[in-house]
Amino acid sequence: MEDLGGRLRCSAATVSRLERAGRKADLDLLKAAAEAVGMPTPLLVASLGLTSAPAVRVVPDGPCCAEEDPMRRRTLLAAAGLAAPVSLLAGVSNALASMPDPTGSPVPLDSRLAAARKLFDAGQNSRLLKNLPGLIADADHAARGHEEVALARLSTAYSLASTVLTKVGHYDGSRLAADRAMLYAEWSGSPLAAAAAARELSIVLRHQDQPAAAERHILDAVAKVENTGLRTDAQASAYAQMLCTTSYTAARANDRDQALTMIREAARAARDLPAEPPEGRLFPVTPAAVGLYTVGVHWALGDAGAAIDAGRGLREGQFATPERKGRMHTDLGRAWWQWGKAEQTASELLAAVRVSPSEVRDRPAIWGIVEELRSRHPKVPGVRELVAAAGVTA
Repeated sequence: MEDLGGRLRCSAATVSRLERAGRKADLDLLKAAAEAVGMPTPLLVASLGLTSAPAVRVVPDGPCCAEEDPMRRRTLLAAAGLAAPVSLLAGVSNALASMPDPTGSPVPLDSRLAAARKLFDAGQNSRLLKNLPGLIADADHAARGHEEVALARLSTAYSLASTVLTKVGHYDGSRLAADRAMLYAEWSGSPLAAAAAARELSIVLRHQDQPAAAERHILDAVAKVENTGLRTDAQASAYAQMLCTTSYTAARANDRDQALTMIREAARAARDLPAEPPEGRLFPVTPAAVGLYTVGVHWALGDAGAAIDAGRGLREGQFATPERKGRMHTDLGRAWWQWGKAEQTASELLAAVRVSPSEVRDRPAIWGIVEELRSRHPKVPGVRELVAAAGVTA
């Protein structure tokens, strides 16, 4: 620390303050520090755990719901006793704040990343949260040589961390992980890693009530993927996924024209993709997946009837993982709830519990619907069973 302070012509205390500065870090000092240690500024920012300044908060004019209302989310998380075990969330938070030592695991990182993704797909969020600190530490250690492939793997690990933290409603941690994923993806030069990171960042920005910033990031990712020429199925899948996310982001911002235009374009882009994507594909988008996004887009626009119509042709068998099967049911459940149909809501959420319990237990907004069913419609068929399965208490 004293050596770095000397090269920066400042005290060791100033360097220490830089390490603790968070979003208030002085940009000129950061640049000087990066030059002094021979490291690109973005990587120094990531290694110190710093993030960019938050975007201006923009409140959408469109329909508001429990999933997007910060106060509502905090209330639900408190009522549920948090969506995931506190110790596991703390472990990931500690890893994001201060990199753990490498585990020394002999298993190749690609295999471990694939296994971690399978845990998410299986709805095993607690197991994934438990494994993430070691996975991130080992990916970080492997990336210290600044090789592009290793940096892309590290970006992928952070993207996965952001995905699961968003799923369980831990948005501050998800934002930090997404920021790191963006930095390392940019340094890796991989357009697909960059697309994955930009998608996660746009999603968490949306949850943090910054739809304009979310839309800006995802549109930039769409352009970068499109610039690849879409010569492979993997690139076409990434493009379709970016369009789906763009559509939903626009819907949350109440931009109906943009939302509907983008989801139609996504359906066109996914038209020739296989119904069962190859193992390990970064963006395993299928025509059915676009159909499910269409349900969510209409729900976000406040059009429950159109959301239900869009989902009439969807079946569990069209989705390969428990997480996606469960998501199909919860998205349809949200649409029925928006329409005021308690019995159909309970039926869909029960179906979600049966294929992927975490889709109901770990998501604060869905857990909240179950709580409202319990308090407002306790005699509706299936509500008692659903309440018991979700762990909702009076």
